[in-house]
Amino acid sequence: MTEIPEHLLKRSRDRRAAAGGSSESPGTEVATTKDTAPAAAASTTPASTGPAPRTAAAAPSEPPPPKPDSPVVAAYRARRKVPFWAMAALALLPIWTFMYVRSVTAQAEEASGPLAMGAEIYANCAACHGGAGGGGVGYAFTEGEVLLTFPNIEDQLRYVLYGTGAYNVAGVEIYGNPDRPGGPHVTGARGAMPGFEGALTDYEILSVVCHERYTLGGADSGSEEWGDEFEHWCSESSEYFLELEEGASLATLHEMHDGILAVGDGPASGSPAGAD
Repeated sequence: MTEIPEHLLKRSRDRRAAAGGSSESPGTEVATTKDTAPAAAASTTPASTGPAPRTAAAAPSEPPPPKPDSPVVAAYRARRKVPFWAMAALALLPIWTFMYVRSVTAQAEEASGPLAMGAEIYANCAACHGGAGGGGVGYAFTEGEVLLTFPNIEDQLRYVLYGTGAYNVAGVEIYGNPDRPGGPHVTGARGAMPGFEGALTDYEILSVVCHERYTLGGADSGSEEWGDEFEHWCSESSEYFLELEEGASLATLHEMHDGILAVGDGPASGSPAGAD
């Protein structure tokens, strides 16, 4: 490196001083320049070189306001609530009502004996004659129709016992009252009725016939016309019913009592009214 002579440096300083330059020495200028450079650099240097903080997530938007209740819902919510004790009382109300009505209503006497048994057995007949005896495939029993056909209970017992098929085989054309108002019933005119011999006991056959005559047919058990028949055949104390329960037979019952028609051991023509 070439060393600058002192006299040349002095000449250069003098020339700058004459030109109105700074009185500061070159060393000071250099120092100043050196001191400000790091400051400037520092001012442009980020304060932190770590990762930039995450931007906060955007706040969720508020949900839309709920729809107003309809008038029906609003009225339901505004109603007065039923107290718990009142609910319990309301639950018992039907029972109290039933007990009250039962206490002030006259109770019908419960049927027993032949009529009670006959009402249950009649399910075998309802498909043809109707649940209330109003008729269907078979003839009606109601409004006294069965009593016009069979004014004598023995003829009805015989027909139920043996049925249409046996009557046809025996050649019996009229199985009920031959003088029936409106004309007699001809065997097989309304189809075939099965015979219940063997399917039902004799006392069961009597009970269902009693049901058809008195419950469905309208025979008056207390009348002069039907009272005697009811007492002997269909009442709770019926002697004929009790004897059949104990083993007697419809075919021979007439042999044990005077004043009744023979049911017999096979089909027979029907009897006119008052034949007993």
